Amino acid sequence: MSSEQIRKLFLDFFEKRGHKMVPSSSLIPDDPSVLLTSAGMQQFKRYFTGELDAEKDFGGKNTASIQKSFRTSDIDEVGDETHLTFFEMLGHFSFGYYFKKETIEWTYELLTKIFQIPPERISATVFGGDETVPFDQESFDAWSKLLPPERIGKGSREDNFWGPAGAEGPCGACNEVYVDDVEVATLVFMEYYCRPDGSLEKLKQKGVDVGWGFERLVATLQGTENIFETDLLQPLVSKIEELAPKLDERTKRIFTDHIRGIAFLIGDGLRPSNKEAGYILRRLIRRILGLQTKYDVHASLFLLLLETISEKYSGFYPELKNTDNIFKVFEDERFRFQKAIQEGIAEIEKRAKKSEEIDAKVAFYLYETFGLPLELTLELAPEELTKNLKKEEFDREFEKHQKTSRAGMEKKFGGHGLVLNTGELRAGSKEELNKVLRLHTATHLLQQALRDVLGDSVEQRGSDVTAERTRFDFSFERKVTPEELKKVEDVVNQKIKEDLPVKFKEMSKSDAEKTGALYFFKEKYPDKVKVYYIGDSLETAYSKEFCGGPHVEHTGIIGKFKILKEESVAAGIRRIRAAVE
Repeated sequence: MSSEQIRKLFLDFFEKRGHKMVPSSSLIPDDPSVLLTSAGMQQFKRYFTGELDAEKDFGGKNTASIQKSFRTSDIDEVGDETHLTFFEMLGHFSFGYYFKKETIEWTYELLTKIFQIPPERISATVFGGDETVPFDQESFDAWSKLLPPERIGKGSREDNFWGPAGAEGPCGACNEVYVDDVEVATLVFMEYYCRPDGSLEKLKQKGVDVGWGFERLVATLQGTENIFETDLLQPLVSKIEELAPKLDERTKRIFTDHIRGIAFLIGDGLRPSNKEAGYILRRLIRRILGLQTKYDVHASLFLLLLETISEKYSGFYPELKNTDNIFKVFEDERFRFQKAIQEGIAEIEKRAKKSEEIDAKVAFYLYETFGLPLELTLELAPEELTKNLKKEEFDREFEKHQKTSRAGMEKKFGGHGLVLNTGELRAGSKEELNKVLRLHTATHLLQQALRDVLGDSVEQRGSDVTAERTRFDFSFERKVTPEELKKVEDVVNQKIKEDLPVKFKEMSKSDAEKTGALYFFKEKYPDKVKVYYIGDSLETAYSKEFCGGPHVEHTGIIGKFKILKEESVAAGIRRIRAAVE
């Protein structure tokens, strides 16, 4: 079943059920609370609140769309089998007409009758309730008529309560729907309006917001190992392999994702700049140009892939037909970047003549002034000048520079902007910082515990830590049983109870590898790394990993560790969400 057929089947299904077809809105939103359109419901936000009248504007209370969407929260994880910046959302919406029962029945019918998914492959979760919002009994009862009880889970607020999109707006309990434990749809039942302070008020009318991740759905229906093997992305990957056959998988996927995203952003009228959404576009363009320089790729990847993107998508998104205009915007930015690189190289050469060290401050100066990415500075500068240049220190310089502007950005995205990735730490308060440190160290214990229980085939495939939870992706070919999860949880809590010291040693990468320390196989590490270990010594440590830190000083600080959820995110890739109390 081709992606074009899937689009048509979805839209036809809901048109026959009284939905008005609405074209995708631009990636550049009218909503000032967000930088880019990041969800299918964004263009309908004011219809959920009752500010606008759907019947007047669309001719009915129900709509369906395929929405272009763009998210940058996982940009550093792009390159694995699941993460994208640009993606599409299939959606259907109701503004005060139908609600949970109809939505759930149609979801099941679409999966089983239209997409021919065997019922035994389908499962769902509903909101389990908390002190603010009650258990979603209505959804649970509706699913109970379609699925056996063992395939209906009860989720936390983290997983089964959606919204708002931005600092404030409509939100509500949601269902997550899975095929073979891979999430394919989220059913959001809009009942509340979330104020900027987090308080909830009942909406005057109930609404439905259903989103299907198109790339993931296509992968499921086409039976591919990952989203990059679907007919949406494989033509781009194949073209890159033809033009630059020596690239590794991660880099090919970064080119595929970023070039597609750049084409759509420019097609919607965005232009590179040094602020807000324009900065995101500039960052993507300069990242792929930097990678082309790094890997000595001379072919005009953007131009040649743009032709393929236009052929594949312009029938549905006519703004991609004007490839000449899109390419001109890209070329103008490429010219500016190349000029900046030449000036940056001249600055590096000037410092090399004086044997001046390039530390984090200088590297950030090169980035801020000439747009020279850290990776290119390390690549172009003499090694003796950059021997003490560490990514985490560069990130701290960047963090200091962005501190003021991030406060405004976080306001736009409605979050506290607390992220921990490869040593980069951002926290809104001391309390949040302490929570992240506890969860970060717990994640190290979790990885080793998974290897203890499931075997050494377990390898990290991605992670993300916030003040509320840790998310850990790992390689494993089957669903982890409840008994195994309980063993993993018990092992982590036992190591917490033992109150083991947490320390690190800095050494060369080659020496670090000899210690047996774990490391993320897709990460590019510097020649000198930190190895964090949990135990009395590096030799006898229970856990040891390459890591930029920081961590708690001893495991007793972590508190009680609890696994919240285990699921599949791609073929052979599982995900665990966990928290500490």
